Amino acid sequence: MDLSGLLEKDAVIAGLKAKSKKQVIQDLSAKAAAATGLSEREIFDTLLQRERLGSTGVGHGIAIPHGKLTRLDRLVGFFAKLDRPIDFDSLDDEPVDLVFLLLAPEGAGADHLKALARIARQLRDAEIAQNLRDAPDAATLYAHLTQPIASSNAA
Repeated sequence: MDLSGLLEKDAVIAGLKAKSKKQVIQDLSAKAAAATGLSEREIFDTLLQRERLGSTGVGHGIAIPHGKLTRLDRLVGFFAKLDRPIDFDSLDDEPVDLVFLLLAPEGAGADHLKALARIARQLRDAEIAQNLRDAPDAATLYAHLTQPIASSNAA
């Protein structure tokens, strides 16, 4: 699965200004609502409910908040590079500066899990993560996010 299938060029934000995990989720929920036509509140509540189960801060400055929505018809992603790292209650207690939001239809099942694995694999690649952190604008971020991973076993 290539991230270009999940991510539109206008779903990437460079330099998102946020002071908290909740604000990041709120800002990305607003972006997702505008793109999907779903309620910002429904998206925000779904993401917060998922965060209560355990932080989606996966370590190394990366968070992958995600949730399933009944009225969504396809997997859709949004990416933000934060203007400064914030506390995200990450597994490694490190602040987060790269956030990939994934929304999935309620019945996505294995496709949702495959997409999460692909996103995690892409963002945990040290070279890709550094390129994202160094990227000056949204177009460059998008280019780095949608490049295929060199690994022969990429899903």
